[in-house]
Amino acid sequence: MSEHTTPTDGQPIVQMRGIVKRFGTTTVLDGIDLDVAQGEVVTLIGPSGAGKSTLLRCVNGLERITDGTIEVAGERLSYTEKSLNHLRARIGMVFQSFNLFPHMTVMENVAVAQREVLGRGKDQARSRGAELLERVGLGHKADAYPDNLSGGQQQRVAIARALAMDPAVMLFDEPTSALDPELVGEVLDVMRALADDGMTMMVVTHEMRFARRAADRVVLLADGGIAEQGPPEQVLDSPTSERGQAFLQQLAEH
Repeated sequence: MSEHTTPTDGQPIVQMRGIVKRFGTTTVLDGIDLDVAQGEVVTLIGPSGAGKSTLLRCVNGLERITDGTIEVAGERLSYTEKSLNHLRARIGMVFQSFNLFPHMTVMENVAVAQREVLGRGKDQARSRGAELLERVGLGHKADAYPDNLSGGQQQRVAIARALAMDPAVMLFDEPTSALDPELVGEVLDVMRALADDGMTMMVVTHEMRFARRAADRVVLLADGGIAEQGPPEQVLDSPTSERGQAFLQQLAEH
């Protein structure tokens, strides 16, 4: 993993203060404070229902926070169409499901948003698409259709599509959970390479090996808050909180 640097002004690229999210009478997130520095890889772990995916979706404006503030690259999130569109142009998001357009080739999937959102010309979008498909090991599949790809290949195309927007930060929501076990490694390898290249990443994952190898910081969410955070070796090997110890013990038993 490369040495990551913070911006010269010292500002985190993602800054969350007092994040509360309620669904009806259920409080999922209860006062979350979390910063992510430029070039930092932060993995979010924790028990099911802890709010990991909800927190990620709040960063991207897909879920509207009940209280608190979120800033990305120095701009505060509001929920106007203009603000959300500007925010999402700065953030790449990779979901559990691949969400590729089945009627478009791999290249078209990677190029279409570049043209429509960034205003790139057809040749420029295809050139950038070819570069990124090579980066994820799928340059030879540019003319294939999603249905002809494995799940792991489809998820790598989804990563290339997100990278094509030149995001300031990449969000990954359990990107390997829908994959057969033998396909998980190829996606994690691409993500580890991104981490090595200094991409700012927030990753919700149950893959502790990825968290251990690629993360700068592991954040354990539980009971609506941050139970523990720190370097992977501290949180995964020597958790200090009772909630952290219980979660790691539960993992060890499975």
